[in-house]
Amino acid sequence: MVSSSPAQAIFHLTLLLIISSCIPPSFSQSTPATTSPPTKIGNGYTLVSLQESPDGGLVGRLQVNRRNYIYGADIPFLQLYIKHETDDRLRVHISDAQQQRWEVPYDILPRDRPPTPSTQTIGRSRKNPITVSEFSGGELIFSCISNPFSFAVRRKSNGETLFNSTSDQSSPYNSLVFKDQYLEISTSLPKDASLYGLGENTQPHGIKLNPNEPYTLWTTDQSAINLNMDLYGSHPMYMDLRNVGGEAYAHGVLLLNSNGMDVLYRGNSLTYKVIGGIFDFYFFSGPSPLAVVDQYTQLVGRPAPMPYWSLGFHQCRWGYHNLSVVEDVVENYNKANIPLDVIWNDDDHMDGHKDFTLNPTAYPQPKLQDFLQRIHARGMKYIVIIDPGIGVNSSYGTYQRGLAKDVFIKYDGKPYLAQVWPGAVNFPDFLNPATVSWWGDEVRRFHEIVPVDGLWIDMNEASNFCSGLCTLPQGKQCPTGTGPGWICCLDCKNITKTKWDDPPYKINASGTHVPIGYKTIATSAVHYNGVREYDAHSMYGFTHAIATHKALQALQGKRPFILSRSTFVGSGHYTAHWTGDNQGTWNDLKYSIHTMLNFGIFGIPMVGSDICGFYPQPTEELCNRWIELGAFYPFSRDHANYYSPRQELYQWETVAESARNALGMRYKLLPYLYTLTYEAHTTGAPIARPVFFSFPNIQELYGLSTQFLLGESLMISPVLDQGQTNVSAVFPPGTWYNLFDLSQAIISKETQTVTLDAPLHVINVHLYQNTILPMQRGGLISKEAKMTPFTLIVTFPAGATEARAKGKLYLDDDELPDMSLGNGQSTYVEFYASASKENVKVWSDVTDSNYALDKGWVIEKVTVVGLAGIGGQFAIDVEGNAGILDVSKFKMVETEHKFLNEMKKVGEEENKSVMVEIGGLALPVGKQFTMSWTLGIS
Repeated sequence: MVSSSPAQAIFHLTLLLIISSCIPPSFSQSTPATTSPPTKIGNGYTLVSLQESPDGGLVGRLQVNRRNYIYGADIPFLQLYIKHETDDRLRVHISDAQQQRWEVPYDILPRDRPPTPSTQTIGRSRKNPITVSEFSGGELIFSCISNPFSFAVRRKSNGETLFNSTSDQSSPYNSLVFKDQYLEISTSLPKDASLYGLGENTQPHGIKLNPNEPYTLWTTDQSAINLNMDLYGSHPMYMDLRNVGGEAYAHGVLLLNSNGMDVLYRGNSLTYKVIGGIFDFYFFSGPSPLAVVDQYTQLVGRPAPMPYWSLGFHQCRWGYHNLSVVEDVVENYNKANIPLDVIWNDDDHMDGHKDFTLNPTAYPQPKLQDFLQRIHARGMKYIVIIDPGIGVNSSYGTYQRGLAKDVFIKYDGKPYLAQVWPGAVNFPDFLNPATVSWWGDEVRRFHEIVPVDGLWIDMNEASNFCSGLCTLPQGKQCPTGTGPGWICCLDCKNITKTKWDDPPYKINASGTHVPIGYKTIATSAVHYNGVREYDAHSMYGFTHAIATHKALQALQGKRPFILSRSTFVGSGHYTAHWTGDNQGTWNDLKYSIHTMLNFGIFGIPMVGSDICGFYPQPTEELCNRWIELGAFYPFSRDHANYYSPRQELYQWETVAESARNALGMRYKLLPYLYTLTYEAHTTGAPIARPVFFSFPNIQELYGLSTQFLLGESLMISPVLDQGQTNVSAVFPPGTWYNLFDLSQAIISKETQTVTLDAPLHVINVHLYQNTILPMQRGGLISKEAKMTPFTLIVTFPAGATEARAKGKLYLDDDELPDMSLGNGQSTYVEFYASASKENVKVWSDVTDSNYALDKGWVIEKVTVVGLAGIGGQFAIDVEGNAGILDVSKFKMVETEHKFLNEMKKVGEEENKSVMVEIGGLALPVGKQFTMSWTLGIS
């Protein structure tokens, strides 16, 4: 038996049962009864053969039981391919056995290819079929029923069924259905499973999926204010979190398919209804939520490394009419002492909304270049928007070069005509290698004129102000130059003559069952190699990001920064994301947390929402609260609409004060945030994550959507309601220290809700016990803040006499394309601390020290919280240079903690808990050190 896999898993086949009953009866889950079963679509398939594939997987043949013509005829023969690709990842691939069908291209999203279907054995059993009861590898076990075919996946360690597609007459769903334009498969679920993912959509009920709400995946230029509708991205992945006997088990399920789909989640079952492609399932065993994201991003691509400056604050607005306005914005932020790293332009800088151009009056090139020289000298950055639609204009070089290289999506052999901001446009076909080269050349040409530091790719769902097949109107101007600009002025007619424009099953597009080609590229349009827009539509923004990433990286070999509106599976490997057009409302403030946390699960950790809302103008109070929250988004940007009043953070003095407080703390936390981006890049770990990621066994946290963590242990508890000056925050068990005042703490003996003071300018941020947090002094710009001395915050449980803590710090030259060690341009430090009844010890372990030593970084202060006391002798050993140091040479301050809730229960002895600050240090970050002192406690 041939057995090979990336993880070299040991597979075993239990040769017990014949194919007709290849799953034990006890394995099948019962499905809930319904009073009136729905009409069945399809009669299922029978597994007629199964054998081992050369790569150690299994290949089977499925034959339709009886054709059914609802939504079209069933495909008669299917190929089943099962492979344990790693110890914790199982793939189940079901495709047409007779002809190739659309799949997500293997060169766009690299992964292993399944065996090519063999037509020679279609319709008959193999001579020596494998008879199996289960196919096991690592932590996941595959098993099946042969007629009607269904399969199940269960966890080896506890036997729990994770996915089970078995259907019977009482099920509210069908057996496997596989037609040309309608695929259906379901899984039963336990009622207590908590599901997350299946985006992009705005979920009003929180981060958990809500049963019986629509989950439609089809990338759409639809404002984020629309609830429970298909928005800009398509991510057919969910995470399932279950609590079994008080212990959490999470797993992930990805259906790698770019076609439009409805996913029906009923609470006890989940059904996929897909209008094309194949079933290509990947199951990730977890068992922790963090492990699920790790395993998922190992497949789809690790998150892109982000430049250090991208973690600073960003300011943007659609409506900066000329360069002088932009200059004033930068100067006003400086005057208000509000941090600002990046200034953005929407399309105001363009000549007639055309990509890669400058408005010669409003943004003359010499003045813009002079402005960029000045802000670059300070360390600031500049980013502009680039939409995919290329204006149809005979005097426009980008368009003419595109025509010459034949880079546009076609309809009936001609470039497909659409309308966006420049008026009539053609759309580049990023599946075409020639388009990728042309796009890179256009980026290079533009960069020579305007040395931008990143690109913002918008409208790439793709958005179209018109629908159908359009032509340029004769005898009238289009657009007129007046009005909002998004009214279709082309001459258009509906396209319904093809199966791609009018498929038999209508997904819930835009929540109203509009035609799938509505306000986008006609789905019968053709890409490179004959690929239909029908199949590739939801990948358009993904391919746009890949081409843009390649273009930016080729400029100077620097680390690219890209912000994309439309995303797909794997987009995080290339781009950051913002959540699109939100409103300046209190509800939108809440929704921003839900969407941000979902994108962390999708492997796109650099995410945030338009702070204060995109439109209309927020109230002063709301903008206060939004910058307090937005200062802790991974991607932190204020952005406003052309038709909204100005809302830069200095426009209100109260908002400016809140910004100075919240962004002031963010800039102190930049080394921590940057280390989290390194973890994201190397393990997929979200930067912002649900609280249950660190406390997965606590079920009451599974739906918590009003608080979140940065990393493992920094909890953000914002005010999300109008008129509130306190916030009810949930605290998992342990000691939590107020990051703005470390002498204040909360002890939670069990998960409890605590009411915290939150005046207008205050956001509550708490650091969990057993953590070492590296911070710096901060500043008004990340370039300066990055070079300030460090402080280490060491947190022990309150009154600790036996405790441990740890933390880490990643530093590098953030211009390098990758985040890695061993290149001479990075340093990684692990910090440790311990406390016992007699002694406290803090030490470091340094990898690749030279970079930090060359930069001269030092630790100037160590603050240890939660100690039972201090006293006795103090010593520091720096890489073997031991010495007993006189405590009087250092500034040591002891402060007793104040607890905002009951520290002790009745009858318990109250333990003293203090904070100790040791200042006046100058410990080189690049050298290992050991610091210790005796507590002097009797």
